[in-house]
Parts: sequence; structure tokens; C-alpha cells
Amino acid sequence: MGRITAGLASLAATGLLLAAPAAANPVQQAEKLRRLDIMLMVTGLRCRNTADNFQPDYQRFTTRHIAVLNGASDQLKAAYAARFGAGGADRALDRVSVTMANSYGQGHPWLTCAQLKVAARGLANAQGSAVLLEAADQLLAGSGTPRFAWAR
Repeated sequence: MGRITAGLASLAATGLLLAAPAAANPVQQAEKLRRLDIMLMVTGLRCRNTADNFQPDYQRFTTRHIAVLNGASDQLKAAYAARFGAGGADRALDRVSVTMANSYGQGHPWLTCAQLKVAARGLANAQGSAVLLEAADQLLAGSGTPRFAWAR
């Protein structure tokens, strides 16, 4: 798994990950970006007292990609406003965000703190939302998948 995460981080840092399909649903993309951010935040908190603390890498990730991450949050809020009204949008976004965070409360389902540290470092250096979306597809998968075979 270490080589898998290192390969992902390396590709993310160099911008060589495949771009998300042009026809992808913008709200689904926004949700992926929100989930990626929350996953890194929650797992970063879980790993902060270990040798693999990646809080500085996560902070660099959020600083570098703040416009993309805030844009994703705004897009989700707008979608929820269309469904639930302006007042309901904030509550819906909070509920979804808490649900996302809770799903990582016990850690990532298949990545260790060391692997997440490498991924966070690579994502902190990545450029463009397409790279973040591809990383989200891979890092948020329920388990390691054959898509990672290239890194073995």
C-alpha cells in the first residue's frame, strides 16, 4: 500500500492523474471535493499524535486549494438551497459534512497514517481541481482497488 499512496501522491504532485470526465455532474464533483477535504481533516486529527502527523501537509493543502474547496462548499450549499430553501441549505450542508466526518472517525478504511501523510503531501503540491477530483475518486474508494495496480 505504501507504494500505492506514494504513486498517487507523485502523480498528483506532477499533475499526471487523469482528469475527471467533462460530463461529470458539478454537484457530485463538489461533494467529492468536500469529502476529500473532510477525510483529510478528520484522519489528520486522528494521526496528529503519531510519527505520521500530517497536519502541516493538510494545512498546506487547504491553503493552496482554498478557492476550490470553498467553491465546492458553495456549490453544495446552492444545490441544497434549491432543494430546501436558503435556511435549510445551511442545515443540510452541516448534516452532510458531519456524516462525512463521522465516516472517518475510526480512520480511513484502508490507508494508514503513513500513507495518508504521503497523499496529503502530494495533494498539497497538486495543481488544479481535476487532479483533486481524481485523487478523491481513488482515496475515497471503500477499499484499495485494481486502479492502483500501476503502482505495484
